[in-house]
Amino acid sequence: MPDVILLPGIIAPAAVRYAPLLAHLDGIRAITKDLEVYAGAAPPPGYTIRTEIDGIAAAADAHGLGRFHLYGHSGGGACALAFAAAHPGRVRSLAVDEPASDFSVEDLADPHHAELASTESLPEPDATRAFLRLQLAPGVEPPPLAKGPPQPWMATRPAGLRAFRRALVGYHVDPSRYEAVTAPVLYTHGSLSHPRWFAMRDRLGDRFADFSAVLFEGLHHLSPAHQADPARTAQMLRELWARAEAA
Repeated sequence: MPDVILLPGIIAPAAVRYAPLLAHLDGIRAITKDLEVYAGAAPPPGYTIRTEIDGIAAAADAHGLGRFHLYGHSGGGACALAFAAAHPGRVRSLAVDEPASDFSVEDLADPHHAELASTESLPEPDATRAFLRLQLAPGVEPPPLAKGPPQPWMATRPAGLRAFRRALVGYHVDPSRYEAVTAPVLYTHGSLSHPRWFAMRDRLGDRFADFSAVLFEGLHHLSPAHQADPARTAQMLRELWARAEAA
């Protein structure tokens, strides 16, 4: 039975984010792990991406996992990349869906990060809405907001977004660290997402030894494959995990 840790993005908790996917992962030991930035009512003091790396390692240790498969979306995808670079020997396979960053010089210099930072000056909920809109390709409209009162966990999101964005731009991964990862890597993204994820795909494809990418037509960052097409995503992940386990 493959062991996999699932890391969510910076908005929805892991159990919410991956509920559609988990319905298609019977026979898999899937551990949904929330980001450390939301471990308490406020971001941890001194929070950095290293906090997330250590949190993933601690969760794996708590479940008795030496080596395991790792999957992350958006912020969780960035944390998954950082973990694989820091602990390449612990990752059996790595799957990322539109990581928030690959921590490269090229990505950290992208004006997109300054645009994201500019949303922090807006009042809520305008700041979160503007942040979400920036995840999409120009001209693509975000889905309508859910009706009714916000979920209780949304109260921690504005502070978490700010802390996570600052942690992203303060962390760097040397390309040689990705080159040390021998596990197979799967990268997925949507055709309607911001074009930065096309550039990131090409960079990571040059840096990982065993890399494959899948483009989901008509999907985007706010309607990712594991939610909009969970059956296909689950099948792709099972194939990745089986190949990694066989190796």
